[in-house]
Amino acid sequence: MEGGSREPFGLRAVGSHCSLSEMDDLDLTRALDKPRLKIERKRSFDERSMSELSRHDGLHDSSYSPRGRSVLDTPLSSARNSFEPHPMMAEAWEALRRSMVFFRGQPVGTLAAVDNTTDEVLNYDQVFVRDFVPSALAFLMNGEPDIVKHFLLKTLQLQGWEKRVDRFKLGEGVMPASFKVLHDPIRETDNIVADFGESAIGRVAPVDSGFWWIILLRAYTKSTGDLTLSETPECQKGMKLILSLCLAEGFDTFPTLLCADGCSMIDRRMGVYGYPIEIQALFFMALRSALSMLKPDGDGRECIEKIVKRLHALSFHMRQYFWLDNQQLNDIYRYKTEEYSHTAVNKFNVMPDSIPEWVFDFMPLRGGYFVGNVGPAHMDFRWFALGNCVSILSSLATPDQSMAIMDLLEHRWEELVGEMPLKICYPCLEGHEWRIVTGCDPKNTRWSYHNGGSWPVLLWQLTAACIKTGRPQIARRAVDLIEARLHRDCWPEYYDGKVGRYVGKQARKYQTWSIAGYLVAKMLLEDPSHIGMISLEEDKLMKPVIKRSASWPQL
Repeated sequence: MEGGSREPFGLRAVGSHCSLSEMDDLDLTRALDKPRLKIERKRSFDERSMSELSRHDGLHDSSYSPRGRSVLDTPLSSARNSFEPHPMMAEAWEALRRSMVFFRGQPVGTLAAVDNTTDEVLNYDQVFVRDFVPSALAFLMNGEPDIVKHFLLKTLQLQGWEKRVDRFKLGEGVMPASFKVLHDPIRETDNIVADFGESAIGRVAPVDSGFWWIILLRAYTKSTGDLTLSETPECQKGMKLILSLCLAEGFDTFPTLLCADGCSMIDRRMGVYGYPIEIQALFFMALRSALSMLKPDGDGRECIEKIVKRLHALSFHMRQYFWLDNQQLNDIYRYKTEEYSHTAVNKFNVMPDSIPEWVFDFMPLRGGYFVGNVGPAHMDFRWFALGNCVSILSSLATPDQSMAIMDLLEHRWEELVGEMPLKICYPCLEGHEWRIVTGCDPKNTRWSYHNGGSWPVLLWQLTAACIKTGRPQIARRAVDLIEARLHRDCWPEYYDGKVGRYVGKQARKYQTWSIAGYLVAKMLLEDPSHIGMISLEEDKLMKPVIKRSASWPQL
């Protein structure tokens, strides 16, 4: 997250000039006042197979039930367990609540960071869509869904704003990267100013925001059993607008989304332009989440048909061309080039000489992962944490591929986890490659920030992936590392160094998603049934016929 020149209220002026005080609120709250659907559920704490806890993907069939707030304002998940919660839990909840943002008396999100150790606020005093997701999950798991509901409604309102960068108008479905609540104590009014990418470092719209919004809407629905929110005409329209940006027909020959650098969590130039794994995995998960919530009436039926077709094409493409294991690496090493016609084996004309030397040592016999990017004559062999974890949670990865990703993580623990979970990508760019790819970015130096830095927020996605694959011991090992340092270091945004030993040189302290990521990971381990709100089981109809081994050769 970056900042620039600041205006009186601590926010730069942006191109979206209207504010919520200047427009009528969408009449969503009234539409949601109808009686909430009550759904009977069974609770299960049977840990003989944790992955079984997320077998039910239907919104009506969840393995956990809504909860009320704890009288003592402590996490309910801890109170239900026989063991004492770690002291960090109480500190984390206090810090998370301090970050809450209110709009006209209602909680609508959490600040990116509440760092009182510096006067340089930049844009960390805003509510970022992607940053709020772990906060939202923590509140949902603790039986506090109201802040999530209000966030979903407020960002849905912002989607309807006219969005311009200079003289160019952005698509109607674009969700904001962030928003700022401005309190006027004299007039006693609240205004909202939003950023759709026009204030970002690279002036890039946040492609991931819309996907996270859909994923969070499903998580809210699964957690509460309240179908009334997702079924409102406004939410139905919001989902369709987001997906219309992605499902429109054009010049694309691949089902993957073509993106610019800086359009997601890695919001600076890092050579991820093209078809980055993070966006493809989030796209896949958003499509499947929307499919479970869209109503098949009117234009909803047409949208559903497009989603189904895209899911089939996307799952096949990703599993075939993005997957890398020892066998596939050997196949690429032996590729012929300049092949023409539909009989080509090397369909993207990837040059074997472009395989970096580190991959041969990095790849174990048992294990695999989705590479960072695949396009014409281009394959980015870097490992990206978020894309691979979301691939497991969304079932973009087959069961065999999911297990192979976890195998790789165990085999390469020192490289990918080290002393602080979790490397955002591996390896780092350095030397001449760093100068060319990042443009000599002083923030993304080697093993720092997005260039191989270690991000505690990724703990929740790692933990969820571990639980889904039935390997919680990996997550517990990562949590132990977090608990040894994160609180002592004042909850930093990221860590630097090859093994994540040093607090990041520009890392904010009391970074909210570092705090929330820890809480979500702990609550998932204490009550694995929570996995249902953020996990999707494999759709057998999308399973392609893969001729070679999905993860490693049979020995």
